[in-house]
Amino acid sequence: MKYDVVKYLDTPPDRATLERILDAISDEPQALVRTDDDKFKVLGIPKADVKTREQVIDVLLAHPEVMQRPVVFVGDRAVIARPSEKVLDLL
Repeated sequence: MKYDVVKYLDTPPDRATLERILDAISDEPQALVRTDDDKFKVLGIPKADVKTREQVIDVLLAHPEVMQRPVVFVGDRAVIARPSEKVLDLL
């Protein structure tokens, strides 16, 4: 099976990539942000400010380090593979 690995800190996702991810996952947009992570807490962003799709995109464009990962795509569908067993939903 062929796959691509994108190191999100070396190549932060742009708006189009974040939109593609949000279109492909079945989770709510805020699932893509690690709101319980210490890095997120240090930013001082209230969880209420990452509820909508646009808020999530804006936060992740400014702070890609708080993106939930890994995100695994198979075709046009994707999952946030945490726990890793969630990848089985795509297969």
